[in-house]
Amino acid sequence: MLANINHKDKSYQIDLSKPLDISLGLRGDSKNPIAWYLGAPVIEPVKDGDFIGKVSEGAAVNFNNVKFNPHAHGTHTECVGHITREFYSINQTLKNFFFPAKVISVTPEKWLEDMEITQAMISQKLRKDETDALVIRTLPNYNEKRSRKYSHTNWPFLSENAATYIRDCGVQHLLIDLPSVDKEKDDGKLLAHKAFWNYPKNTRFDATISELIYVPNSIPDGNYLLNLQIASFENDATPSKPVLYKLL
Repeated sequence: MLANINHKDKSYQIDLSKPLDISLGLRGDSKNPIAWYLGAPVIEPVKDGDFIGKVSEGAAVNFNNVKFNPHAHGTHTECVGHITREFYSINQTLKNFFFPAKVISVTPEKWLEDMEITQAMISQKLRKDETDALVIRTLPNYNEKRSRKYSHTNWPFLSENAATYIRDCGVQHLLIDLPSVDKEKDDGKLLAHKAFWNYPKNTRFDATISELIYVPNSIPDGNYLLNLQIASFENDATPSKPVLYKLL
């Protein structure tokens, strides 16, 4: 099924029957990816007296409670409310859901005791006003990312200069396959978050960051159309389902 999408006076044609899902699903067990020192998500039937909300236990329907953290347990999209004293909701911030996107792959470089994604890496693959959304796949890209336990691993991070460059290139929506664009332990500096959102001097309230995505190796670097789907959480962040479509 072919569809034409108009965005900023440009038209994009895509095949809606061929979505490329780059989200991680939420599981209620230890196979779920986990970050920020939490345990696994919990998906379990409601129990109330003799009632157990599970068909195999005699109920008419499956009726589960779900306990999880958007930032720690899977693909999520966040707004600047993630780092502000004031409350801002991603559900009120993100009002459009289709964007031209570019997928790039980068290999983080050793920097002291860390692994860094540098401005030089990004500038080789991204030009000013080239795209609205940037999808960063870090290499090596193992399937193990789907269930990795990230706590205390000191994952690679985006340098402040790289985040500033991405912002200055006009990217409004940044997606990355790590738990955060920043270092795991940075004493709360959040340099990449602040640089991308240009916070607090000239804050970009309509910009978003999506983390803990997974871009399969079968998806080549290049230009796509992104459908950034979110759950309607009135929160700084929400579980999300970014889907790419090849441009025809």
